[in-house]
Amino acid sequence: MTGPVFVDTNILVYARDAGEPVKQPLAADVLRLLWESRRGRISPQVLQEYYVTVTRRLKPGLPKEAARDDITALLVWQPIAPSGATFSKAWEIEDRLGFSWWDSLIVASALESRCTILLSEDLQDGQHIEGLQIRNPFSPDFDPALK
Repeated sequence: MTGPVFVDTNILVYARDAGEPVKQPLAADVLRLLWESRRGRISPQVLQEYYVTVTRRLKPGLPKEAARDDITALLVWQPIAPSGATFSKAWEIEDRLGFSWWDSLIVASALESRCTILLSEDLQDGQHIEGLQIRNPFSPDFDPALK
């Protein structure tokens, strides 16, 4: 698979979290590869969650200016604002798969962005949903080439 790769909030946060010495370099490497290949995608939801988490929940938190710079850079990843179709798809995923609302919205946004991979620690590694493969970049069998 060589299509776009949707990145869940937790991967972005781990790349900035010095309190996660194992996950931080792994997340940073994956993001670096996505920047180089220009395959990264996100949603406004991811940007919002990222800002709140890194400025208010991390200890020590990221300065607001640094978080804002990160978000400004990430806008290149073509976040698509949720539409009525996004919400309808998210409701269908929530009902069919039993995902939380927020995870359903992430999956729906990844599908709408035409991604082939969704990187997330929160969902089942290897699961396929309508052509979208969920991958946990912290799994021992993770392929950093994102194939």
